[in-house]
Amino acid sequence: MNLRHDWTRDEIRAIYRLPLPELIFRAQLSHREFHRADEVQMCRLLSIKTGGCPEDCAYCSQSAHYKTHVEREPLMNPGEVLAAARNAKSEGATRFCMGAAWRQVNDGKEFDSVLEMVRGVAALDMEVCCTLGMLTESQAQELKNAGLTAYNHNLDTSPEFYGDIISTRTYEDRLRTIGYVRKAGITVCSGGILGMGETDEDRIGLLEQLARLDPHPESVPINMLVRSEGTPLANAEELDPLIMVRTIATARILMPASMVRLAAGRRQMSPEAVALCFVAGANSIFTGEKLLTTPNPGADDDTRLFETLGMRALQHA
Repeated sequence: MNLRHDWTRDEIRAIYRLPLPELIFRAQLSHREFHRADEVQMCRLLSIKTGGCPEDCAYCSQSAHYKTHVEREPLMNPGEVLAAARNAKSEGATRFCMGAAWRQVNDGKEFDSVLEMVRGVAALDMEVCCTLGMLTESQAQELKNAGLTAYNHNLDTSPEFYGDIISTRTYEDRLRTIGYVRKAGITVCSGGILGMGETDEDRIGLLEQLARLDPHPESVPINMLVRSEGTPLANAEELDPLIMVRTIATARILMPASMVRLAAGRRQMSPEAVALCFVAGANSIFTGEKLLTTPNPGADDDTRLFETLGMRALQHA
């Protein structure tokens, strides 16, 4: 199968709107061409610097613009982070992601500390990912030199709906950072969030942006909004889990070689809905009790689910 980067909005809309059994069938065919259907990569995400972010993302409990349950915390020290990485590896994670609530990376002591963390996690023979906000070209290169495997920078939603969710950073800013990451030779992790009040057309628009990147993001996280008290989206309407399934299946068809990650929101989904996301082509999840500041299923829950489904954790990234 040839990977395409010239998908049109009309083509994507036609795929997204297929009857669900047909959509999942096509997604399965794409999935099996590049991946084992019974393997799921386990990733661990750690908030290394929590709260106080100057961005105004309407979904985020870490924004300084809103009064939420999240307390501002300083950057963790590298020793603590490496201990968490070792623990994650012992529990089956092959990828360790570090998130800092920054608008952008500033050169200096804190960035040097992050570089030390990256070197330490890379030495554990794990994939190492960071999400630190916007980067310059030289910072992306420094992260690459330290051993960074991947950089997460989500597009969040369609270009048309983006301004309703965030005003402190533009869509072009996000695409520019992704470009710097790609130029440095770091793999790209980029996806979006569903359930923020967007339409089907916005979900199709997000997928169009991702699928037209050349190369495709190696990792595509699809998040369900976790509503957080104090944020503008605290009372957003609950998302139908079948929209997650439909979006994941479409992403799998458009970007067949990518890891499609069922990310935030699993706690809000039934085991049956999660299983359907795997059938639709998701082959990566976050493990651990927390994703940055939002709750996540525990390791025991994941073990039980994998046993029930006859699936297994990917052993080597």
